[in-house]
Amino acid sequence: MIPDPKADHDRSLSRRFATLADEVRVKRTTDALEANGIDVVRAATGQEAQPIVLGLIPSGSQVHHGASQSLEESGIAAELEKPGDFELIRPRIWSMDRETQADEIRRLSSSPDVMLGSVHAVTETGSLVAASASGSQLGPYAAGAGKVILVVGTQKIVSDLDEAFRRVYEYAFPLEDARAEAAYGIHSGVNKVLIVNREWEPGRTTVVLVDEVLGF
Repeated sequence: MIPDPKADHDRSLSRRFATLADEVRVKRTTDALEANGIDVVRAATGQEAQPIVLGLIPSGSQVHHGASQSLEESGIAAELEKPGDFELIRPRIWSMDRETQADEIRRLSSSPDVMLGSVHAVTETGSLVAASASGSQLGPYAAGAGKVILVVGTQKIVSDLDEAFRRVYEYAFPLEDARAEAAYGIHSGVNKVLIVNREWEPGRTTVVLVDEVLGF
Protein backbone atom coordinates (compact mmCIF):
# COMPACT_ATOMS: atom_id res chain seq x y z
CA MET A 1 0.00 0.00 0.00
CA ILE A 2 1.27 3.49 -0.89
CA PRO A 3 1.36 5.78 2.17
CA ASP A 4 -1.01 8.73 2.09
CA PRO A 5 1.13 11.90 2.58
CA LYS A 6 -1.93 13.89 3.66
CA ALA A 7 -2.79 11.34 6.34
CA ASP A 8 0.80 11.43 7.59
CA HIS A 9 0.71 15.24 7.60
CA ASP A 10 -2.56 15.25 9.53
CA ARG A 11 -1.17 12.87 12.12
CA SER A 12 1.88 15.09 12.50
CA LEU A 13 -0.29 18.18 13.01
CA SER A 14 -2.43 16.36 15.56
CA ARG A 15 0.61 15.27 17.53
CA ARG A 16 1.81 18.87 17.63
CA PHE A 17 -1.43 20.79 18.05
CA ALA A 18 -3.79 18.36 19.79
CA THR A 19 -1.45 17.14 22.54
CA LEU A 20 -1.72 18.54 26.03
CA ALA A 21 1.21 20.69 27.13
CA ASP A 22 3.48 19.43 29.88
CA GLU A 23 3.68 21.17 33.24
CA VAL A 24 6.83 23.11 32.34
CA ARG A 25 5.16 24.71 29.30
CA VAL A 26 1.96 25.41 31.20
CA LYS A 27 3.89 27.11 34.01
CA ARG A 28 5.92 29.20 31.55
CA THR A 29 2.75 30.22 29.72
CA THR A 30 0.90 31.04 32.93
CA ASP A 31 3.73 33.25 34.16
CA ALA A 32 3.87 35.08 30.84
CA LEU A 33 0.10 35.66 30.70
CA GLU A 34 0.02 36.99 34.24
CA ALA A 35 2.98 39.28 33.50
CA ASN A 36 0.88 40.63 30.61
CA GLY A 37 -2.07 41.46 32.87
CA ILE A 38 -4.12 38.35 32.09
CA ASP A 39 -5.35 36.30 35.05
CA VAL A 40 -4.99 32.52 34.86
CA VAL A 41 -6.90 29.77 36.66
CA ARG A 42 -6.15 26.06 36.25
CA ALA A 43 -8.66 23.22 35.99
CA ALA A 44 -7.95 19.52 35.56
CA THR A 45 -11.03 18.85 33.40
CA GLY A 46 -13.84 20.66 31.66
CA GLN A 47 -16.20 19.50 34.37
CA GLU A 48 -13.92 20.99 37.02
CA ALA A 49 -13.85 24.23 35.02
CA GLN A 50 -17.64 24.62 35.14
CA PRO A 51 -17.96 25.96 38.73
CA ILE A 52 -14.78 28.01 38.26
CA VAL A 53 -16.26 29.81 35.26
CA LEU A 54 -19.66 30.31 36.87
CA GLY A 55 -17.94 31.67 39.98
CA LEU A 56 -16.14 34.29 37.90
CA ILE A 57 -19.43 35.79 36.64
CA PRO A 58 -20.52 38.77 38.79
CA SER A 59 -24.06 38.64 40.12
CA GLY A 60 -26.64 40.31 37.89
CA SER A 61 -24.42 40.39 34.79
CA GLN A 62 -25.54 40.20 31.19
CA VAL A 63 -23.55 37.26 29.81
CA HIS A 64 -22.86 36.36 26.20
CA HIS A 65 -20.94 33.69 24.35
CA GLY A 66 -20.49 32.80 20.71
CA ALA A 67 -20.36 29.35 19.19
CA SER A 68 -17.50 27.60 20.98
CA GLN A 69 -16.48 23.95 20.83
CA SER A 70 -14.55 24.43 24.06
CA LEU A 71 -17.62 25.68 25.92
CA GLU A 72 -19.73 22.88 24.43
CA GLU A 73 -17.29 20.06 25.15
CA SER A 74 -16.59 21.23 28.70
CA GLY A 75 -20.32 21.37 29.46
CA ILE A 76 -20.08 25.05 30.32
CA ALA A 77 -22.47 26.12 27.55
CA ALA A 78 -25.13 23.79 28.97
CA GLU A 79 -24.53 25.09 32.51
CA LEU A 80 -25.02 28.66 31.33
CA GLU A 81 -28.50 27.79 30.08
CA LYS A 82 -29.63 26.75 33.55
CA PRO A 83 -31.26 29.36 35.81
CA GLY A 84 -28.63 31.48 37.51
CA ASP A 85 -27.94 34.89 38.98
CA PHE A 86 -27.21 36.40 35.57
CA GLU A 87 -28.93 37.07 32.25
CA LEU A 88 -27.79 34.99 29.28
CA ILE A 89 -28.03 37.20 26.19
CA ARG A 90 -27.79 34.45 23.57
CA PRO A 91 -31.41 33.14 23.86
CA ARG A 92 -32.71 36.70 23.70
CA ILE A 93 -30.72 37.41 20.54
CA TRP A 94 -31.93 34.24 18.83
CA SER A 95 -35.55 35.25 19.56
CA MET A 96 -35.13 38.61 17.81
CA ASP A 97 -35.84 39.42 14.16
CA ARG A 98 -32.52 39.74 12.34
CA GLU A 99 -33.96 42.08 9.71
CA THR A 100 -35.88 44.55 11.86
CA GLN A 101 -33.75 44.33 15.03
CA ALA A 102 -30.27 43.97 13.54
CA ASP A 103 -28.91 47.09 15.26
CA GLU A 104 -30.16 46.00 18.68
CA ILE A 105 -28.69 42.53 18.18
CA ARG A 106 -25.35 44.08 17.25
CA ARG A 107 -25.31 46.30 20.31
CA LEU A 108 -26.31 43.51 22.68
CA SER A 109 -23.72 41.07 21.37
CA SER A 110 -20.90 43.63 21.11
CA SER A 111 -20.81 44.93 24.70
CA PRO A 112 -22.03 42.40 27.26
CA ASP A 113 -21.02 42.66 30.89
CA VAL A 114 -19.29 39.28 30.55
CA MET A 115 -18.11 37.55 27.37
CA LEU A 116 -17.22 33.86 27.44
CA GLY A 117 -15.39 31.88 24.77
CA SER A 118 -12.02 30.51 23.83
CA VAL A 119 -9.05 31.21 21.57
CA HIS A 120 -7.18 29.14 19.00
CA ALA A 121 -3.71 29.57 20.46
CA VAL A 122 -1.91 30.77 23.58
CA THR A 123 1.79 31.51 23.25
CA GLU A 124 4.44 30.75 25.83
CA THR A 125 5.28 34.46 25.62
CA GLY A 126 1.82 35.37 26.92
CA SER A 127 -0.23 36.28 23.83
CA LEU A 128 -3.73 35.12 22.89
CA VAL A 129 -4.75 34.48 19.26
CA ALA A 130 -8.36 34.11 18.12
CA ALA A 131 -9.55 33.72 14.53
CA SER A 132 -13.09 34.17 13.27
CA ALA A 133 -15.15 34.06 10.10
CA SER A 134 -17.49 36.91 11.11
CA GLY A 135 -15.50 38.57 13.90
CA SER A 136 -18.58 38.78 16.13
CA GLN A 137 -16.76 37.57 19.24
CA LEU A 138 -13.55 39.49 18.64
CA GLY A 139 -14.90 42.95 19.48
CA PRO A 140 -16.10 41.89 22.95
CA TYR A 141 -12.81 40.06 23.54
CA ALA A 142 -10.74 43.09 22.61
CA ALA A 143 -12.63 45.88 24.36
CA GLY A 144 -16.42 45.66 24.17
CA ALA A 145 -17.11 43.35 27.10
CA GLY A 146 -16.63 44.43 30.70
CA LYS A 147 -15.12 41.07 31.60
CA VAL A 148 -13.77 38.24 29.42
CA ILE A 149 -13.51 34.59 30.45
CA LEU A 150 -11.69 32.26 28.05
CA VAL A 151 -11.72 28.48 28.49
CA VAL A 152 -8.64 26.96 26.83
CA GLY A 153 -7.37 23.40 26.68
CA THR A 154 -3.60 23.28 27.14
CA GLN A 155 -3.18 21.61 23.75
CA LYS A 156 -3.51 25.16 22.38
CA ILE A 157 -0.24 26.31 23.94
CA VAL A 158 2.36 27.13 21.29
CA SER A 159 5.85 28.61 21.36
CA ASP A 160 5.26 31.97 19.68
CA LEU A 161 3.05 33.90 17.27
CA ASP A 162 4.53 32.19 14.20
CA GLU A 163 3.49 28.81 15.57
CA ALA A 164 0.14 30.26 16.65
CA PHE A 165 -0.66 31.22 13.07
CA ARG A 166 0.42 27.81 11.87
CA ARG A 167 -1.96 26.26 14.38
CA VAL A 168 -4.79 28.51 13.21
CA TYR A 169 -4.35 27.98 9.46
CA GLU A 170 -3.10 24.42 9.24
CA TYR A 171 -4.88 22.74 12.14
CA ALA A 172 -7.86 24.61 13.59
CA PHE A 173 -9.29 26.13 10.40
CA PRO A 174 -9.73 22.87 8.43
CA LEU A 175 -11.55 21.31 11.39
CA GLU A 176 -13.79 24.34 11.92
CA ASP A 177 -14.48 24.57 8.19
CA ALA A 178 -15.66 20.95 8.13
CA ARG A 179 -17.79 21.53 11.23
CA ALA A 180 -19.41 24.66 9.78
CA GLU A 181 -20.20 22.94 6.50
CA ALA A 182 -21.78 19.97 8.31
CA ALA A 183 -23.72 22.13 10.77
CA TYR A 184 -24.75 25.11 8.62
CA GLY A 185 -24.02 24.13 5.03
CA ILE A 186 -21.48 26.95 4.65
CA HIS A 187 -17.71 27.21 4.76
CA SER A 188 -15.84 29.03 7.49
CA GLY A 189 -12.86 31.32 6.97
CA VAL A 190 -9.94 32.94 8.75
CA ASN A 191 -11.38 36.33 7.91
CA LYS A 192 -10.52 38.26 11.06
CA VAL A 193 -7.79 37.59 13.63
CA LEU A 194 -7.33 39.12 17.07
CA ILE A 195 -3.99 39.12 18.90
CA VAL A 196 -4.00 40.13 22.56
CA ASN A 197 -0.45 40.80 23.74
CA ARG A 198 -1.38 42.51 26.99
CA GLU A 199 -4.54 43.31 28.92
CA TRP A 200 -4.89 47.04 29.55
CA GLU A 201 -7.33 46.74 32.47
CA PRO A 202 -6.24 44.56 35.41
CA GLY A 203 -8.71 41.78 36.21
CA ARG A 204 -10.65 42.16 32.98
CA THR A 205 -9.52 38.98 31.19
CA THR A 206 -9.21 35.54 32.76
CA VAL A 207 -7.94 32.45 31.01
CA VAL A 208 -9.11 29.15 32.49
CA LEU A 209 -6.42 26.68 31.38
CA VAL A 210 -7.83 23.15 31.31
CA ASP A 211 -5.68 20.02 31.30
CA GLU A 212 -8.04 18.38 28.82
CA VAL A 213 -8.24 18.61 25.04
CA LEU A 214 -11.11 21.01 24.33
CA GLY A 215 -12.11 22.45 20.96
CA PHE A 216 -9.94 23.01 17.92
